[in-house]
This record gives sequence, structure tokens and C-alpha cells, in this order.
Amino acid sequence: MPRAGFDEVVLLTGFPSFAARKMCEELVRGPERALVYAVVRSKSLAEAEGALDVLPLEQRRRVVLVEGDAAAMDFGLSGAELRALAPEIDVIHHMAQVSYLGADRELAAQVNVAGAREVLEVAAECPALKNLVYHSTAQVSGDRTGLVLEDELDKGQSFRNAVEETLAHGERIVRGRMGKLPISIVRPTIVVGDSQTGEVDRFDGPYFLILLIVTSPPDFPLPLPGRGDALLHLVPVDYVVRAAKAIGRDPRAPGRTFHIGDPAPLTARRVFELVATAGGRRSPRGFIPANLTKALLRTPGLDRLAKSPRAFLDALATPVSYSFANTTELLADTDLRCPPIESYVDGLVEYVQHRLREKRERDRESAEVEDPLV
Repeated sequence: MPRAGFDEVVLLTGFPSFAARKMCEELVRGPERALVYAVVRSKSLAEAEGALDVLPLEQRRRVVLVEGDAAAMDFGLSGAELRALAPEIDVIHHMAQVSYLGADRELAAQVNVAGAREVLEVAAECPALKNLVYHSTAQVSGDRTGLVLEDELDKGQSFRNAVEETLAHGERIVRGRMGKLPISIVRPTIVVGDSQTGEVDRFDGPYFLILLIVTSPPDFPLPLPGRGDALLHLVPVDYVVRAAKAIGRDPRAPGRTFHIGDPAPLTARRVFELVATAGGRRSPRGFIPANLTKALLRTPGLDRLAKSPRAFLDALATPVSYSFANTTELLADTDLRCPPIESYVDGLVEYVQHRLREKRERDRESAEVEDPLV
């Protein structure tokens, strides 16, 4: 049973990353009273405390920061700490992961693979556990084409980067314990900003092209890299965490895998036409062959900057679609539906433009600092 006075007690890893912060906010919002233990690395404690400061006082009181490391043995907790905490936990949301597409392979393996092993060990110590929600990604499908079903993983695919490969490895480890622990796996598609505010933590993946479009001259119709006829599977972060919370609370979920995304995605070309319109730019015209684009991104000096764009361009050229059958079934009796991109693209673009304006203002102020040698 959860601690007296609370409807559930949740152990959350990955805090204060953007997605985990949104998950935490969602867990303590609403009529249900959840107590959240958030595992935080020591170097991120100040940032984590700052993230809690924005919450209303009543919600902030229901989040307890636990200093530890989700990729370390027993999450870096002492035996006494783990023994005291484990009996209280009835849901785990494991969100500690390296998802930046240009990430170093060693770091990705440490967090995505070692972290998967450790969360299973911790889960096994929680006698009241109802659901371990393991946050993976739909991109564990790698270079597969055609329809990908939710319960499929190993289908002979190759992986386009270390993030896909290590997250698939981690998911494989977790799936191997599904018969012994109550485990649900959630696989979001390509996560973008909040559908209400546009907020996002970094301009990664599709934001590479959004930035190119909104910073191009208004009358210049930017060509797309590739034909843009493959589906672009975007999902706003607020829908991801709301769906994941519902899955974590549903007794029908353990033992199953859930794709979280837009069941009616648009083509890349149509998405970036919407972006151009929202940004007051002309719609993209024509295209640059994908191989030429990637060759240009290999220009000396651009390698570090271009790792993420190259990985995204590989995904952009892959004609793949995802089944949402399990998710649709589980959420059928709720009001949760993925909003279409037409309903939130203006907010995404406005947030990017707002951040660009802030950067220009900082640069201007820096340039105006009086030279002390004059």
C-alpha cells in the first residue's frame, strides 16, 4: 500500500531532464495525490531544486529529491536507504536515458544499458510494485521500413546511431524480465516541445530544419534535404507524459509495449510547409538529395555540430510507420488523444523564435560592453 495520505508513490529517474521534469509535473497535478521520489545525480541537485521552485507549494511538497545515480548499482543508494524506500514504491517511471542523437557511445551505453539493468534490480526489491514503466523510444526500430508493431523489437534491423542501438539493448534486457516483474514499455516517437507552450529543452532532431526555415530570408523557399515524402512521426512532450502516467496506473498495462505518438502523422514536406507558414516564410521548394546533404554535413569543422542533424536526416529518409493498437485500446476510455501538429505548430515555431530573439539580445548586450582599453 502507498504511504498513508497518498494515492500512489512513484520512483522517478532522469530528473531534472526536460522529459522527466514534465513527467514529475504531470504526476503531482490533478485530483490524485502522488508522492514522487526523484532520483537526482549530485551534480544536478541545484538544477533539480530550481525545477521544483516553479511548482505550486502543495505540489512541490509531494516531490522528494533522492541523491543517487540511475546507472549505478542500487541507484547509488546505501543498503539502508534502499530498504527504507523500496516498500513504499508502487510505480516506477524509468526516464534516465541518453537521447541526444550525437551522443558519445560510451556514455549512451553507460546510461541506457547499465541503467536498464539497475532499474530491474531496484524493481525486484519493491514488494508492492504495480508497474515499472520503462521509457524507451520508437526509434529502436532502427532502419526498419513498413509497419512496426508495438510488441516487436528484434527484426534484423540495423541502427543508425549509438542512441538507437543502446536504447534497443536496454529494452531487450528489460523485456527479458517481463515474466517476472510487472513491466510496461513506452516508446514515444520523435518528441517535440509542449503543445501548449512550445517549450523544449534543446533544438535537436527536427529542430535542425525548423531553425533553418525560420532563420532563412522570408522570400527564400528553402529546399528540403531529401524528397520529404516519408512520414515524420512527431509527438508533443505533454501528450507523452500524460499517456505514460495513464499507462503506469492501468493494471492492464504490465507485460505490454505502447507506441506513443500521432496515429495520423504527416509527411515531412507537409510538416515543414506548416513550419514555414507559421514562421512567415515561403514553403519549401524542391529538394537536395539526401546523400548530398549528408556529404555537406561532413565538411571539416562541422562534424561535432552535425552529428545530430545527420542522424535525423537518416530517420527522415526511412519510410516507416508505427502501430498504436495497444495504446489506443488502453486510452480508449480516457480523453487522451495526441493533438495533430496543425494545432500546435504555431507554438513550436514561436518558442524557437523567442529563443532566437533572446540570443540576439544577449549578443547585442555583450557587443555593447564598453572596451576597458578605450
